[in-house]
Amino acid sequence: MNDIDAWVWWLIGAAVLGIPLVVTAMPELGMLAVGALAAAATAGLGGGVVVQVLVFAVVSVALIAVVRPIATRHRAQRPELATGVDALKGKQAVVLERVHGSGGRIKLAGEVWSARSLDTDRAYEVGQEVDVVDIEGATAIVM
Repeated sequence: MNDIDAWVWWLIGAAVLGIPLVVTAMPELGMLAVGALAAAATAGLGGGVVVQVLVFAVVSVALIAVVRPIATRHRAQRPELATGVDALKGKQAVVLERVHGSGGRIKLAGEVWSARSLDTDRAYEVGQEVDVVDIEGATAIVM
């Protein structure tokens, strides 16, 4: 064990922390791995064991304290660009076949969709413009 320099042990530690990072996708392990790399650099520059451990702790804690809240905030935000059926909500469509509470057809975004009215007592006639309020499966809910 004395034949291997301390910086090599820190690199091994970084690799050991990096493997579960890839498998589990826990970013905290990556931050600890970066701390181990900083400690390896400190060991390579001749820093003592106490300095290496302090560098590891400070870098790891600093990354977790700074990066984790930013990542959590970004993960909680909805994407600015809606895609898929979310992009169709709020769009206007044209009635192709009479739409009422139990069915009908509309032209939405250049495609023909099954549709039903949000208010089951309300009906929309051919040629009328309607607003899509939701998508349930392959059926657009309109009003």
